[in-house]
Amino acid sequence: MKKLQIICLAAFAFLFSNTTFAQETEATNYDQGFRLGFGVNGGLPTDNDYDWALGGDVRLQYDLSKKTSLTLTTGFTNLFNGKKDAAGNDIKDLGFIPAKAGFKAFVLKDQFYVLGEVGAGFAVTNGYNNTTFLWAPGIGYANKFIDLSVRYEDYHDFRTNQVALRVAYGFKL
Repeated sequence: MKKLQIICLAAFAFLFSNTTFAQETEATNYDQGFRLGFGVNGGLPTDNDYDWALGGDVRLQYDLSKKTSLTLTTGFTNLFNGKKDAAGNDIKDLGFIPAKAGFKAFVLKDQFYVLGEVGAGFAVTNGYNNTTFLWAPGIGYANKFIDLSVRYEDYHDFRTNQVALRVAYGFKL
């Protein structure tokens, strides 16, 4: 009988200690959800084919956790050129629609992040009809409404790339 009392007392103490511990370290529930952002991009190509770039985008973001998100980004980017080819003809600007999927990881204070995106760029202006593979690593800062980032973006078949700044306004859906 004495052993049964000790076992019951030990079980009661164990259950009581687990309940008390669980109440002290209650986890904060993070709501997963979608965000939508509208951005303006300006960039400088790192080669001599184009002078500068300007574009706009729409980014849909799904928050997996407080520190990680998946992204889908599309929009329009125009690479401007004021140069002439060897025959003296104007080299045409290149406008394209990017379609990218990415992963965003917040690394500092839930506001500073790293982002990696891959996808395709579909040329749509001035007789260009190429589609290119593109990839874009970047870093940024985001709060409840503002998202600022810098990225390197490479366009394989367009034989150019750029360093771009993105300024965006975003909100929860």
